[in-house]
Amino acid sequence: MDQETRIIKKYPNRRLYDTKNSCYINLGQIKSLIQKGVPVKVVDRQTDQDITRSILLQIIMEQESNQHPLFSTDSLEKFIRYYEDNSREGFTHFMDKNIQFFHEQQESLTKQMQELMTFNPLEFWASATTRNLEAWRNLQQNLMPEEKDSEDKE
Repeated sequence: MDQETRIIKKYPNRRLYDTKNSCYINLGQIKSLIQKGVPVKVVDRQTDQDITRSILLQIIMEQESNQHPLFSTDSLEKFIRYYEDNSREGFTHFMDKNIQFFHEQQESLTKQMQELMTFNPLEFWASATTRNLEAWRNLQQNLMPEEKDSEDKE
């Protein structure tokens, strides 16, 4: 998924311009790009300053303003407290690692669900039967030479 970073330019009139598709887009469309795994970088058109973080915070703020926020009020209060705390760096590291872990678990679960959706019971039983027959043949071949050798000695 090594996609090229999508450059979005923010104009003084607050409009966002997708340089790849040569069109104006909104925060919802940037959110969709991110959800699809497309890396984005937002730059101020006048100063060429990277303002990606600011745009991402706007997207999160919109999400948190809806009826189903991700963070509870208690969690947000604790985040604010950590901005003043000496453990800020540790908290940032902790959050980064936990979000990465959550992401990996989600990918693993998605992969397992996809495999389950493509699961064919007939293929499973045919494969299991083939493996069992092969194991039975190996067992017989391992036992038969001993019986044949004992008959030859008599």
